[in-house]
Amino acid sequence: MRNVLSAILFVTLAAPFASHAQDVTVLVQPGAKPNGPDVYPTIQNAIDHAPEPGANGRVTIRITPGTYHERLWIPRNRPNLTLVGLGKPEDTVITSDHFAKQSGGTFFTQTVEVLGDGFRAANITFENSAGNVGQAVAVAVLADRAIFKHCRFLGYQDTLLANWGRQFYTDDYIEGAVDYVFGNATAVFSKIEFHTVAPGYITAQSRLSETEPTGYVIRDSHLTFAPGADGTAMTDNAAHKSAHGVFFGRPWRNYSRVIFIDTNIDKGLEPAGWSDWNNGGILKTAFYAEHNSTGPGASPSTRTPDARKLTAADLKHFETREFLKGKDNWNPEAEAAQLP
Repeated sequence: MRNVLSAILFVTLAAPFASHAQDVTVLVQPGAKPNGPDVYPTIQNAIDHAPEPGANGRVTIRITPGTYHERLWIPRNRPNLTLVGLGKPEDTVITSDHFAKQSGGTFFTQTVEVLGDGFRAANITFENSAGNVGQAVAVAVLADRAIFKHCRFLGYQDTLLANWGRQFYTDDYIEGAVDYVFGNATAVFSKIEFHTVAPGYITAQSRLSETEPTGYVIRDSHLTFAPGADGTAMTDNAAHKSAHGVFFGRPWRNYSRVIFIDTNIDKGLEPAGWSDWNNGGILKTAFYAEHNSTGPGASPSTRTPDARKLTAADLKHFETREFLKGKDNWNPEAEAAQLP
């Protein structure tokens, strides 16, 4: 009876994704027999053993709601993979708690590592639950044409490593304190809530030269702050301010590039906006800008004088489709619309 129910459930869930005969859709259901071919007990088991699709086909892994204590690896030879949580983003959680001092460095801590091009994810929470113990990555993305929609990224320091390739994030929630979006991808973050939980830096982008096309464009988003994130704490009924609160970002490399466009900023952002990371004139070579910010944290008159002013040509270049199109004219918005 259980196998019959699983088969019925699989057919029902697969139907919306059956638009191409060469595509493959499978289900993750804890307790299932390993190695499928249709239903798998763990997400990694499905990644490793789902049937190969036809030419240019896609593997879609639908995940039963629950908390999955797994560390996932999507290799380069598994392109065009989609992970879909069956429910709201908070219903399907992929979590681990590795951190740098324990694991031998930042780049050995990620809960999920994405290397396969054409990766997509929807309705999933990705978490590194290590907390305030140093670098602890929830997701590392080193893949071209990656899309995350209706996802949550939870961590404290180095939550999301957006490090290579073109990447599109939309309708997501990203949480952390220190450099919690970092790396050198060409990425657009659209309609994102960035929630900062303690004094720190939202971004640490690492563009290496002014000719690299990389950078982070954050648009139509919302910056929110936990109580005390601005560095103010109450002690003996008096308010005390720490060295600093929250900055848009600090330059991991000399030509770091981050742009905020049409973003609502709650109270809690440092008036200067950007930090030089105690590195002298590095803000002069970085490309940091904001345009049409709103909310109580919008304060263009107090921003560092090295912040750029965007021209009409800049605004055109940083539009999502233009910034991410590449040589293949990728349209991430159209692809994201196909996800639930």
